[in-house]
Amino acid sequence: MKTVKERKKKRVVKSNAMNRLAGIGTLICLIFLLLVIRLGYIVFVKGNEYKDKADTQWNQEIQVTAKRGNILDRNGKYIAASATVYRVDFDINALLTEAEEEERDVKEIAQKLAATLDMTQEEVLSIIESGEPYPNLIRGIEQSKADEVKALKIYGVTVSNDVKRYYPNGHYLAQALGSVNTDGQGLTGIELEYNHYLAGVPGLKIEGVDSNQNTMPFVPYKFTPAIDGKDVVLTIDENIQYFAEKIAQKGLDENKAKGASVLVMNPNTGEILAMASKPDYDPNEPLEGYESFEGADDNEKIQSMWRNNIVSNAYEPGSTFKVITMIAAMEEGVVSENDTFNCTGSVNFGGTVVHCWNLNGHGVQTLPEILKNSCNPGFMALGEKLGKVKLNEYIKKLGFGNETGIDLPGEAVGIVKSTDEISEIDLGTIAFGQTNSVTTMQLMTAFNAIANGGDLIQPHMVKEISHTDKNGNTIVDEIIEPTIKKGLLSEDKTAILRGYLERTATQDGEPGSFVQGYDIGAKSGTAEKYDPEIGGYSSTKYIASMVALAPVENPEITVFISVDEPSTGKYYGGQVAAPLVKELFKMIFDYIESPLANNEYSLARDIIVPDVRGMNKVEAEKVLEENGLKVKINGKGESIVSMDPYPGTTIKEGAEVEVSTRGNGIEKKVVVPDLKGKTVENAKALLENLGLTCTFEGEGYVYFQSTPKGTVVDKGSSVKLTLKKESEY
Repeated sequence: MKTVKERKKKRVVKSNAMNRLAGIGTLICLIFLLLVIRLGYIVFVKGNEYKDKADTQWNQEIQVTAKRGNILDRNGKYIAASATVYRVDFDINALLTEAEEEERDVKEIAQKLAATLDMTQEEVLSIIESGEPYPNLIRGIEQSKADEVKALKIYGVTVSNDVKRYYPNGHYLAQALGSVNTDGQGLTGIELEYNHYLAGVPGLKIEGVDSNQNTMPFVPYKFTPAIDGKDVVLTIDENIQYFAEKIAQKGLDENKAKGASVLVMNPNTGEILAMASKPDYDPNEPLEGYESFEGADDNEKIQSMWRNNIVSNAYEPGSTFKVITMIAAMEEGVVSENDTFNCTGSVNFGGTVVHCWNLNGHGVQTLPEILKNSCNPGFMALGEKLGKVKLNEYIKKLGFGNETGIDLPGEAVGIVKSTDEISEIDLGTIAFGQTNSVTTMQLMTAFNAIANGGDLIQPHMVKEISHTDKNGNTIVDEIIEPTIKKGLLSEDKTAILRGYLERTATQDGEPGSFVQGYDIGAKSGTAEKYDPEIGGYSSTKYIASMVALAPVENPEITVFISVDEPSTGKYYGGQVAAPLVKELFKMIFDYIESPLANNEYSLARDIIVPDVRGMNKVEAEKVLEENGLKVKINGKGESIVSMDPYPGTTIKEGAEVEVSTRGNGIEKKVVVPDLKGKTVENAKALLENLGLTCTFEGEGYVYFQSTPKGTVVDKGSSVKLTLKKESEY
């Protein structure tokens, strides 16, 4: 039998055990409670933060580039287009985290990327260390290079689609067309002015990836599709533009001039049919060739190269402005055709002696004769008859001193003296084209009002905005309507002045002698350039110009040509610009009225770029030159691996094709050509030469192609052709 003492000891031991169990239980409960609290904190307080971190590590954001819209001429010919290429970007946080966990040296990563992308290790490291969270490494690479980067499997390095802008005709329409920056956004010209239509809206793809940056197939992803940009259809006629380019270059070269410009318009609509300025640049390489342009530094030289002189440069126009003074005097009724003006070779006007270009004087002249003779004293007399108030009223009414509203950036307004500031001598000099400064665009807009019977029409480069639907149909989204100020001048007075301009252009008053068989009205100009260094007009620097219209009775075409600082000894507008105007009109008339086969000034042929990739340099050069194309070869290798523009692109005869031997694999991209109107045999042969196949239905000629012309596809792709008989077209 246990004693009382033993029973008490047993109860104490049992009590202590219970206490220990209770303590342990309490501790477990406390720990569990803390875990619950911690879990709640993580879920409800820090949940979003940790989710974002997880998304950053295991989700990859890829921007889906919107396809930039095309730029086409009025007949649907491609002037600017976009092709799919690739870009490489960094996710710096993911890159550095992975490098640390895998104990990889960032310099080693940089070296691998540099070797793959023909960059230096230092260039890659500088981008990694730039401080930006998602910096771009390189853009515009071909698929072969993109695949090589993907094969490196570097976490934090993303490869995604990109778009490359290309201009198949090179220097063609350069300053007006403009170019894009490295982000594919408009930089100058039409590309800038209509960027909001062309650019589209980028999309976004968020997908799950593993530690090797491979897409995880069963992880759902989010996708916001890109909205492609719209097409911009210009008023430009590709063929007339080609003529203008040729004439501008001829004016520059033959006169050893500083510059030359050509502008062709439809005076009844304000549409610009051609706009060319030389020297120019290649929009495909907008930062090359600036060294020869004026400027205090490289940036100023680049801006000078890009500047559209027709829109952005103001100058004192000289005698081409006399048509403005004359129409003002005729409208106000202060002169008639039989009024006479006596020119002795000079005139004292407001106490200043002003000479006529004919120092011996023209003698007694009628109103049409002072225009034909371009007599300064005669026009000073017109200015005096009008008075400064009325003269300035017409100058302002016809748009001088204000923007014309042309749809191009950087328009200058010139300088027009206010009526209060016009002195007596100013009245005389303004009347014959000095003192005030104007732009070519302003002068042509006012001249168009004389050509069309009195309406001041806003000039414009763009005809319409459109897009292609999924069935290949062109949908017009917006038609550009210019602002028109009707009836600023009277139809009868403008018709009379056009008759005077015809007499001015002809030899001994014989109609049709300026260009045989055509009634053309024209006025030449020889503008003295102001020299700030001497504080007066230069005796050696001139702008020779001519403005013209045709046909005289109902003009459909107006032309302006100027040659800046000709240096061969000839500098009068009649000597320098008139022959160029004649030649341009001949080209335009032949193009409009004659069959192509009988065209003395035959159009530059459309050439479909052949595929020379895989050939050696000698073979490639021979093939391209046989097709009438110029060749530029990049790289020191033997075989051609890439081309710009892609094979299948339609360009003008004489345009340049860049081929390269740089790269590890031959590109596979080609452009689907325009097959409409071709026989099945011709279409098949053309596609086969580009590595494409086709199927067809129907009989006759190609009426519709499933893949629109200008589309960039991989070699081996197939195009479905719908045929129709000629009678069904």
